[in-house]
Amino acid sequence: MKRRTFLTGGAGVAAASTLAAPAIAQGKIQWNIASAFPKAAPGVGTNVTRFAELVGQMSDGRIELTVYGAGELVPPLGVEDAVQQGNVPVGHGPTYYAAGKNPALHWYTGVPFGMTSNEHVAWLKWGGGQEIWDDIYAQRNLKPFYSGNSNTQSGGWFKNRIESLDSLKGLNMRIAGLGGEMFRKLGVNAVLMPATEIFQALQSGAIDAAEWVGPMLDQAFGLQKITNLCYVPAYAEPGAGVAVVFNNDAWAELSPDLQAICSAAASAAALEMHAQFDYFNAQAMQQLKESGVEFLSFPDDVVEAMRGAWEEVKEELRSQSDDVATVLESYDAFLGQAIAYSDAMTGPMLAGRG
Repeated sequence: MKRRTFLTGGAGVAAASTLAAPAIAQGKIQWNIASAFPKAAPGVGTNVTRFAELVGQMSDGRIELTVYGAGELVPPLGVEDAVQQGNVPVGHGPTYYAAGKNPALHWYTGVPFGMTSNEHVAWLKWGGGQEIWDDIYAQRNLKPFYSGNSNTQSGGWFKNRIESLDSLKGLNMRIAGLGGEMFRKLGVNAVLMPATEIFQALQSGAIDAAEWVGPMLDQAFGLQKITNLCYVPAYAEPGAGVAVVFNNDAWAELSPDLQAICSAAASAAALEMHAQFDYFNAQAMQQLKESGVEFLSFPDDVVEAMRGAWEEVKEELRSQSDDVATVLESYDAFLGQAIAYSDAMTGPMLAGRG
């Protein structure tokens, strides 16, 4: 992208072929930000809206970000491509939507049997995760910032009970990320589709099961209206991180203080998102139980089979990608320490709490 791209154009919406041109006029930077999620979706959509609000407030209006939800400017699975190509200066969503570009991006959203949301932030901040992420994204002229996490997720809504491994074979299931690859090894037909298509696909019978996020968002999308069987937790994706991603040429146009504001706004929005999911997931789960939803556990043999399938997927990717190998070395080193700490401290505390 040429530097001049971000210095020309009006503040309004331009022709569809050029999406919405960003502008710098009268000392104010007016940029569009495209999200992979509907902007009104609790947690994931409100995260980007809150980021834009914080940037405007903290910069005293020097940066004005106009948020566009999934499909309003670009397809939800094409946000990062649009940012890379310079069609929009800033994007928002889970990194694994762009994992076709580089499979290492899965580890910046979430992977099966992986880190909790707090552990993920610790790895990014102190374990070298952010530096590796910066290097990977620099290959595509992008600058990433962590902006939140869904925390512990639901394993999926199923139309029929999962009694054994045989119950999974042949199921059509909406599931994203490497959890989908893990389930494929267990005989599931894993299907990736945008959030806005899940309800209709489950209702019509196009899919037999759907993994989305957790009680708050699953309830908001109405999945409980189709089936009352929800399996928890999501071993396929313990938590899902989201990111704000800048085109590097756009990022370079910002003064150091505005760059610091954008970074701080992403961190502040992340903290709010963590708290929002914990608070409203607890409320939504209670409401769903009262409405007749059964929250069930996957059978032990299914969990063990998932773990084995995940090890296969992980090792296949490690052998195919130097970036995956680099990320895994760093990620797994801290994951091992985090598991030992959690087993000694967090697990017993939660068990004793009742």
